[in-house]
Amino acid sequence: MSVKHPIIAITGSSGSGSYRVGTVFSHIAWREKIRPLVIRGSAFHRYERDEMRLAVAAAAEAGKHLSHFSPEGNRLDLLEALLKEFSETGGGQYREYLHTERDAKDAGGTLGGFTDWKQIPEGTDLLVYQGLHGAYRNAEVDITALVDFTVGVTPIVNLEWIKKIHNDTLNRGYTLEEVKHIIENRLYDYVHHITPQFSNTDVNFQRVPLVDTSNPFVARDIPELAESIVIISFREPEKQNFPYLMKMIDGSFMSRPNTIVVPGGKIEHAMELLLNPVVKTMMEKRRELL
Repeated sequence: MSVKHPIIAITGSSGSGSYRVGTVFSHIAWREKIRPLVIRGSAFHRYERDEMRLAVAAAAEAGKHLSHFSPEGNRLDLLEALLKEFSETGGGQYREYLHTERDAKDAGGTLGGFTDWKQIPEGTDLLVYQGLHGAYRNAEVDITALVDFTVGVTPIVNLEWIKKIHNDTLNRGYTLEEVKHIIENRLYDYVHHITPQFSNTDVNFQRVPLVDTSNPFVARDIPELAESIVIISFREPEKQNFPYLMKMIDGSFMSRPNTIVVPGGKIEHAMELLLNPVVKTMMEKRRELL
């Protein structure tokens, strides 16, 4: 962890909606007049897309589990090294994973491949990790030890699957059967490597739809935010001013001493209310050192 070069991690699996936190951070950055850099967890996948298909098949034949959710499917050692270098020097190297044809065309790369490694721009005030392993720890790697604040984005799993199915079939060129197979292959790693992270985060945002999502594989559309509630839980609730939050967020209420529930349409407003003070405090401490 670093006061001079702070890091925030947003962790959530594919289809979680963690991109919303990235949008919120862009608003906060404008308001606080800072220069953040968002790095994506997919940049630390071990394999390109075609290589991953072969590796998954080989692992299955050997009776092993391999997916993008598992540590073996990623270079978490490189992620750890980047976070450590940034926290110490404000520098480091990162790259991007090319998810779509547009990504590949814009970068001059190959669909399902990576860009070249590039240097973190000088003067970056805040590093924001957004991906699968932002609160991950095991015997070899401890990402949480290098991060100053962690955010979990974890909708109920059927909603997560609906969003993944729609995104992968409409934007990434997968068939429904291919996405089903991906979900099935990831279940073991989801249980063992993704869900435990949400016990390590500082705050979790869990979206719960108020419509039927019992069979995500036949859902024609993604439930709207207005058709949802969001459950926000805190690791250290004593640091929160819940009366103020409920006053500022219409329709909110507390369901437990560490939990506030807000209407789905208020999620980004709630995120800004909660995360802006975190970033503001980080930047004030950073400026004192500089």
